[in-house]
Amino acid sequence: MQSAPSLLSRFGCLVRPANFAAASVASRAMSTAYDVGSSTNIKWHEGAVPTENKEAIMQQKGCVVWFTGLSGSGKSTVACTLEHALAESGKVTALLDGDNIRHGLNSNLGFSATDREENIRRIGEVSKLFADTGIVTLVSFISPYRRDRDRVRSRVPEGRFIEVFMKVPISICEERDPKGLYKKARAGQLKGFTGIDDPYEEPLNAKVVLEAETADGKRISPQDQARTLLEYLHSKGFLTGPSTPPK
Repeated sequence: MQSAPSLLSRFGCLVRPANFAAASVASRAMSTAYDVGSSTNIKWHEGAVPTENKEAIMQQKGCVVWFTGLSGSGKSTVACTLEHALAESGKVTALLDGDNIRHGLNSNLGFSATDREENIRRIGEVSKLFADTGIVTLVSFISPYRRDRDRVRSRVPEGRFIEVFMKVPISICEERDPKGLYKKARAGQLKGFTGIDDPYEEPLNAKVVLEAETADGKRISPQDQARTLLEYLHSKGFLTGPSTPPK
């Protein structure tokens, strides 16, 4: 396999581990306890092929890499750059981007607190399905509320949810402002905008924190930020799998 630097140096993108078997049991227990309303005929059905077997085939371990941060913090750019590097090394990935999801699955949701909660709940369930299939799942959502991110974390098997905090000052996000949203929010043309007139709750214990600048004020490139994540995934064993499928 090529090294992280050699892979990442080739890619840029402009935006438009715990015992998994035991964790799976806990996850299934939560699934069966999940609220399904008043229905009494909805039952949880186990898949015929265990996650571990799929991971052995793909030689990787399923996980959810959850990018959170302000608009313009670089979530999508870093996620895209990381996905290219993972694909080049033969890993199977899924990239779920907040803007893209609102064109389809969540096209009926707005930006109220209630709709934001449902937005994250839905994508959390989708990302869990991908991870349970053994796929390295990259999720790029502002996801401003801590409780919503924690709910997703609780649905994913222990150790498989990797919260990545894009710790970028709002001044830099406004400087970038790729969609012109901060300018509109400052002018009062856009209400309920995260970081301006709606809160963003920073993670308390993110697995990885990516900053925009070094201590001496030098900007950190998306490639270097993605390299940090690639090395983290390597170190935690997500990019390898069992040599033979479990019996």
